[in-house]
Amino acid sequence: MKEKYDDLSILCSKITTQFYSTSFSLGIRFLSKEVRPPIFSIYGFVRLADEIVDSFHNYDKRYLLRKFEHDCFEAIEQKISLNPILNSFQRTVNDYAIDHELIRLFLKSMEMDLERSQYDSEAYGQYILGSAQVVGLMCLQVFTGGNKAEYEKLKIPAMKLGSAFQKVNFLRDLKADYESLGRTYFPGVDFDDFSEAEKTKIEHEIESDFNDAREGVLRLPARAKKGVSLAFAYYYRLFEKIKGLNVNVIRNNRVRVSDARKFIIMIRILLTPDSTNHFMLSNYEE
Repeated sequence: MKEKYDDLSILCSKITTQFYSTSFSLGIRFLSKEVRPPIFSIYGFVRLADEIVDSFHNYDKRYLLRKFEHDCFEAIEQKISLNPILNSFQRTVNDYAIDHELIRLFLKSMEMDLERSQYDSEAYGQYILGSAQVVGLMCLQVFTGGNKAEYEKLKIPAMKLGSAFQKVNFLRDLKADYESLGRTYFPGVDFDDFSEAEKTKIEHEIESDFNDAREGVLRLPARAKKGVSLAFAYYYRLFEKIKGLNVNVIRNNRVRVSDARKFIIMIRILLTPDSTNHFMLSNYEE
């Protein structure tokens, strides 16, 4: 029975998520049971594409990415793939009627990582849209369960939240992106001459994204609210920590939130799932 293989495929996506991201894995655990498998499936798909462009340096990345794209859409059409991650993803795409254009935009952003080392404002916007905002929309399609009116109401906040997460990642990974991959995502920013003024400008942009996303998070269906709130709170705490550090520290270190702090955030979410207080964690030291 194919159901057994489908179960194995979802398990592969879950293991992939747990292996690469403890924070997102924990956030997914706080989602309702029925939406956990499709969110694992989306993360597994996104992670494989990201690995192609970021890690497979001794291979033909362009070929692998194009093959991945071909195999992805073939799996969606045929409703099966011998790649368990793609088999898991196609099921989510078909079950929740995820717009194929969102997938194409995501893969286009992955292709941009093969072509660019620096981004102007236009390319930066395109990259954020494809690499982060559309992923938020894929997840939102799952969370709203086909309710088009609810999806449309929450669409912009979901995009803003994806944008905030991605930009925090850019700040956190500034050193690794530049030294290991030769990339600088922020327009007009020279890594070797990254100033406090430039950092502050980026932080204002991220703060605006978080503010625009916050009310949307609180209006999510119950099946999704706690898990997304937890991810929001983790990232907001990481953002607050980055804001409190000198630009030279950011350029030379990968900032993280301690496991002890993550645990405290988790407890606050459990106790006050409908409060915005847990988003404002800057008064709590590591």
